[in-house]
Amino acid sequence: MSLWTRLSNVFRRQRVADEIDEELQAHLDQAVAAGRDPSEARRALGSSLRLREESRDVKLAAWLDSLRADAVFGARLLIKNKVASGAAILSLALTIGASTAAFRLIDAMLLRPLPVAHPERLHVLTYQFTDENATQRTEDNYSYPLFRELLAAAEDRADLLAISWAVRVDLTYGSDADMEPAKRQYVSGWTFNALGLQPTLGRLLTPADDQQPGAHPVAVISHDYWVRRFGRDPGAVGRHFREGNDLYEIVGVGPEGFTGTEPGTLTDIFVPTMMNAAAINNAGWTWFRVWVQLRPGSDPEGVRQKLAAAYYHHRVERAKGWRNVPQKVIDAYLGETVQLPSAAAGTSGLQRSYRRALLILGALVGLLLLIACANVANLMMAQAAARAQEMALRISIGAGRARLVQLVMMESALLALAATALGGLFAWWSAPFVVSLIKPPDDPARLILPADLRVLLFAAALTAMVIFLFGLAPALRASAVRPIAAMRGGADPRGRRRLMNGLVAAQVAFCFLVHFVAGLFVTTFDRLSDQPLGFAADRLMTVKVESNSKDLAVPAEQVAEALRGVPGVQQVSWASWPLMSGNAWTEPVRRRGQQDWDASPCYFLNTSPGWLETMQIPLRAGRTFRPGDVHPKAAIVNEAFAKRYFPGESPLGREFEVPGRGDQVMRIEIVGVAGDARYRSPREAIRPAAYVPFEANASPQGTYLVKTASASPLELATALRRAVPQVHAALRVSNIQTQQRLIDANTTRERLLAVLSRFFAAVALLLAGIGLYGVLNYSVVQRRREISIRMALGAQPADVAWKVTAEVFVMLIVGSGIGLVAGIGSESYLETLLFSVKATDWAIIATPVATLVAAAVLAALPPLWRAIRVDPARVLRAE
Repeated sequence: MSLWTRLSNVFRRQRVADEIDEELQAHLDQAVAAGRDPSEARRALGSSLRLREESRDVKLAAWLDSLRADAVFGARLLIKNKVASGAAILSLALTIGASTAAFRLIDAMLLRPLPVAHPERLHVLTYQFTDENATQRTEDNYSYPLFRELLAAAEDRADLLAISWAVRVDLTYGSDADMEPAKRQYVSGWTFNALGLQPTLGRLLTPADDQQPGAHPVAVISHDYWVRRFGRDPGAVGRHFREGNDLYEIVGVGPEGFTGTEPGTLTDIFVPTMMNAAAINNAGWTWFRVWVQLRPGSDPEGVRQKLAAAYYHHRVERAKGWRNVPQKVIDAYLGETVQLPSAAAGTSGLQRSYRRALLILGALVGLLLLIACANVANLMMAQAAARAQEMALRISIGAGRARLVQLVMMESALLALAATALGGLFAWWSAPFVVSLIKPPDDPARLILPADLRVLLFAAALTAMVIFLFGLAPALRASAVRPIAAMRGGADPRGRRRLMNGLVAAQVAFCFLVHFVAGLFVTTFDRLSDQPLGFAADRLMTVKVESNSKDLAVPAEQVAEALRGVPGVQQVSWASWPLMSGNAWTEPVRRRGQQDWDASPCYFLNTSPGWLETMQIPLRAGRTFRPGDVHPKAAIVNEAFAKRYFPGESPLGREFEVPGRGDQVMRIEIVGVAGDARYRSPREAIRPAAYVPFEANASPQGTYLVKTASASPLELATALRRAVPQVHAALRVSNIQTQQRLIDANTTRERLLAVLSRFFAAVALLLAGIGLYGVLNYSVVQRRREISIRMALGAQPADVAWKVTAEVFVMLIVGSGIGLVAGIGSESYLETLLFSVKATDWAIIATPVATLVAAAVLAALPPLWRAIRVDPARVLRAE
């Protein structure tokens, strides 16, 4: 009989049984027909039960049949214990779903290889340096003149690709009124060919498209953008769009699945690097990454050394022309070290920023999973104790230890499979939800989160691990029962209580660690959010204005007047960019008359008259800008600037110097002193800053700060968008957002960690509380006789309560101590994510301790009430 038939017969047991009965009856009928007595024929044939068992073993796969029987029995037990089974399934489902969601995020952001040929040969060139705050930093931005030198250095060992960041741009397929956002990326013309990509429609970019600056305005759109924007219309190829002053023709659609090289961002449009014509020959304009595709047989270290030599040579040649730059800055510039890390999974700023945060969230989810497994293991231990006589009876009639282990493990497998099914639904919802928290709604992070074979294999491996974690110990404990002792009423349960108490200590340790880390993240977010800004963000909007013309002769004041004419607008001023936007302009500074430049550069920002009033930055001394002030004649400095360069004296009327072109030096007079305001980030200490007016005949492009009367300033967004083009048809509003959103964007990662860690801490506390309740309840049930005897002999309720809870509360202390040590030890890994908080802060330690104690007390109340309400006479009579 074939194996397939034996396997399929397991699920046709009744039919097989009927066939065996018919076969046995046929043998009897044949014997009777031959003249034998029916009774003698039955005796000669032998035991019908034995024959049926032997025949069934031949016709069925016995091992599969035993698994089927155990599954049916286990399902009946789970249905019988609905409450306990439901709690176990829900707790496991939540943690398995969270683990799967965390894996989807980590896989999409950090692990999944790019859908290109030979991703393992891809690397990205980076350089490391020490900034003015003595912090090691890694960057990956390069200029095109340097790229040419790098190309020549590595031409025999690797292919180099210039690929810019995917940035949001405004483009139109019609008039300016129909502007729409898209993500655009500059790429070398040979990029698609080097990556082994084929077009879905039309053609891809070629080296011929990337020879002369501005000569080939062609574009390739991604497959995802083609589906979203054009609904798979083949007519998209050949269409034109305008971005800035350039009119592009779409020549092809990229391959399905390829959405650029930056995890977290889906690139919509790819254009040749030469279309950024203004930057091609500018050695100071760094605007792309250098990708290195090793040729077969090339040594990464050898390639890195060649690129590092070319990089250093380029730096030395550039530094030769510097005259007004501090020597310390030059030394740091020449001391940068070149690295060549793997980029098989792509590279992006989002990936770098969230790498550690995602790994920490994965670790927290793992701790939750361990808590849930310990919880269910305790539940299974308690059920195994209640079934001790059943197990003893099974052993007495011949069941082996392996058979009992299989029985209990099958129950665990049913729990895990049910939990995995529910957890899959939770993971399907929660992973996109977490992605939505990573970046603001107007520029969301976008990750491909497929439920493919990688995710399914992870879920399968996780399910197997869960079965092993919470099922094996109860299975071994149940199979080790001693029949005689169990049939007499059960052995001493102290050994079992020790194992359960050990699991409680592990639960508490994991729960304490989760709460401890959550406390660090929540405190970090609160302290960052409470940082004094030095300006007022309420009712303030930032309106970014751009122009299609490079030489537009429209005064910025005219645009400001148009915005002031919108009903509900109170004040309007403008600047190069808003505070807290992440942009920065830095220059070395020295007092007039000094020889050496300050090694720590100062912040600069172009602002208009009235900007301080709009931002509500107090003027401490001097005056604000007047309409006739132009750069570099005047400056308003902050208090930090005055303290550094003019300590103990008034800076008004004094001059400071900044480097000009070549050997020139610009002298700027200080006309006012403003209060300190945060320039770039809430994490950064207040640095010296100088606010300078715009140059004469400056472009009207920039960011206009609009103070509104309404508490909901975005209500005026439509009216403000319409007002700007009325000044001149070449002007348009590319982005409107509130100043508060810019501030909130600086704490997006911290907010994500705080929200998720709070949720994980609540789940951990719930699971730990359930675990404590289960163990205490089991202890009371197992010790009812002991409690009755003690109470009959005069023990007080307090003595009984202490006897019941002492072991568990000792485990609570032990677990908390282990969790505290682990939490303090984790601070070094978490350091880059924390702000103004230490693991040894009393509040950080006291919060999880108080929370766990409160949870333990609440979990202990029902079992303790049951213990002190025991009726000794009734219990002892029953036994």
